[in-house]
Amino acid sequence: MLPRDKLEALERRSIEIEEALCHPEVANDYQKVQKLNKERSELLPVVEAYQQVRKIESQLEEDRAALQDPDLRELAEAEIPSLEEQLTALEQRVELLLLPVDPNDQRNTILEIRGGEGGEEAALFAADLFRMYVRFAESRRWKVEVLSLSEASAGGYKEVIALVTGHHVYSHLRYEAGVHRVQRVPVTEAQGRIHTSTATVAVLPEAEDVEIQIDDKDLRFDIAASGGPGGQGVNTTNSAVQITHLPTGLIVKCQDERSQIKNKAKAMKILRSRLLDMEQQKRDAEVSAERRGMVGTGERAQKVRTYNYPQNRVTDHRIGLTLHKLDKMMDGDLTEVIVALRTHRQAELLRSSSSATRAESS
Repeated sequence: MLPRDKLEALERRSIEIEEALCHPEVANDYQKVQKLNKERSELLPVVEAYQQVRKIESQLEEDRAALQDPDLRELAEAEIPSLEEQLTALEQRVELLLLPVDPNDQRNTILEIRGGEGGEEAALFAADLFRMYVRFAESRRWKVEVLSLSEASAGGYKEVIALVTGHHVYSHLRYEAGVHRVQRVPVTEAQGRIHTSTATVAVLPEAEDVEIQIDDKDLRFDIAASGGPGGQGVNTTNSAVQITHLPTGLIVKCQDERSQIKNKAKAMKILRSRLLDMEQQKRDAEVSAERRGMVGTGERAQKVRTYNYPQNRVTDHRIGLTLHKLDKMMDGDLTEVIVALRTHRQAELLRSSSSATRAESS
């Protein structure tokens, strides 16, 4: 049952906004116009859907009344099933539109991938996962900027941290958080035996500077020579920056750039996002539980998804979805699994919302 009182209140608010935007005093206030337009754009889909619900209900009422008229009965009987089907679909749409929107959904995202269990093969798998997300990002015209990268001696990544920017990045990537397990024959395996390794993925909404205030006295900066590939110039330049946030003990290191200033800026971006994530955990118990279980310890038992190369199979264990298209997924075709995860999440929210509505009415 739709919450009519709430929907009518939203409709009234939509009318108030339209009237306010026509007022000369408001029209001359750019910030107010921007704020009202944002609110209107958020209200419009649900208001229009509810208006369509009322229109279909009115048509149904007329058709049911027409059943009593011998001249109109046949036409009404033919039209009613189609209208009832449209009404059910519209009511479901309204219920989805009324679900609370995560304010982080439109944010850019800090994506962190680390090799877990499995040694060198885990690092290679971490690199494969990062490549998969880069290709998915390219398909959606998002931009990926590497903030920090630690390469393994035999290839692959011990850790890679990147900023992904674009339209609704977090709302798509948030479901990728967790332990990813791979089953395949490593390039280092001479006997052809299948090995199991893991990599962890963390997905954090990017923090704005105004959201997280960091006092300089709470930070310790350590400068050192960068390490890893890049030649003598990299290894002898004191450009690597490590920042320790003293109150929380969080440590972020960045050595990707030759410039100490650029490395410091990237490290601060990562630190802000991690601190924002910690704050959100404190504010919201439900989100806290979800984030605490994001990556766990990297053990195989905590897996959210398995990538089985011999069978070209991917299984997402959270929703029991199995797809035999591993090759396409590793090439960035993540749409099907992400849509399935978002749909599952919406269904859970709908069940919670319905239970809350029933509890309020009883």
